[in-house]
Amino acid sequence: MTGESILLVALDSDAGAPSAEAISAAEAGLATLPCPTVALDTRSSQSTATPLRGHFDVVVRSREELEPILVATRRTPLAAMALVQLLRQSARLDIHQGLIAESLVYSTLQSGPEFGSWLSARPAAAAHQPSPEPPVLLARSGPRLELTLNRPEKRNAFSARMRDVLVEGLRTAACDPSITEVVLRGAGAAFCSGGDLDEFGSLPDPSTAHAVRSTRNPARLLSECASRVRVELHGACVGAGIELAAFAGKLTAAKDAFFQLPEVAMGLVPGAGGTVSIPRRIGRQRTAYLALSGLRIDAITAHQWGLIDEIREEPVV
Repeated sequence: MTGESILLVALDSDAGAPSAEAISAAEAGLATLPCPTVALDTRSSQSTATPLRGHFDVVVRSREELEPILVATRRTPLAAMALVQLLRQSARLDIHQGLIAESLVYSTLQSGPEFGSWLSARPAAAAHQPSPEPPVLLARSGPRLELTLNRPEKRNAFSARMRDVLVEGLRTAACDPSITEVVLRGAGAAFCSGGDLDEFGSLPDPSTAHAVRSTRNPARLLSECASRVRVELHGACVGAGIELAAFAGKLTAAKDAFFQLPEVAMGLVPGAGGTVSIPRRIGRQRTAYLALSGLRIDAITAHQWGLIDEIREEPVV
């Protein structure tokens, strides 16, 4: 119904070098194909890499790296297609435009069959009493503002309440130039385990969801005061937990930190700003690989890629 779910090309084949005309035509085709385009390049050196390498959505170095991409494109082809199309377009947009594009794509997928299937397969959310504690702690000391995600019992799952309080804190920083340092951290064992799954699908319709993201968006505020923001990461940094953090000017992480983008498996794309913030740190291809594969990377890999700026010796308590 939707055509091929993936285009896979082996760049290390023994075929002769293509002509300039063929390369130009292939570049144009890769930019407009609706499905994810994946290059398999097993060569140990990139010195012989084809000029086409940078035009694929993903480049993998082995069959082992390829396998989770194939699984994702077969399981949720609509979300995979939407992801790579969004990343291609966002590369040409500024941060504000990119966030709008991401929200529109995310909202579309929320009404799609893949997210519907994921949602219907989830057990009903258990009733629980909201914590009387504020979901974000705000502390001002002179020119320094500290914001602490404060749902440790849920590994700081990113809820609507947490979003709204975080927006208020960041709005204060964005509007007050006397605040010269903003520190964002998480209480408990994790910085942020991603969106609160109990709230997924709880908004009445996709258009309302887009309106909420357009008016209460911590990603946009983080980007506005990025040069003053330091994020201290530890434990799980999943979904929103790395998408938002990646907007900051400096990211430090404890050795136990790990990073993951699980949304495509749910029939969605990263929706907390990750299709804008993460490519600006690690590039479009590695962002697509993380999102399509859903694989977890550790702090060392994240540092090597440039997703984080520094690994701290001590964990955050």
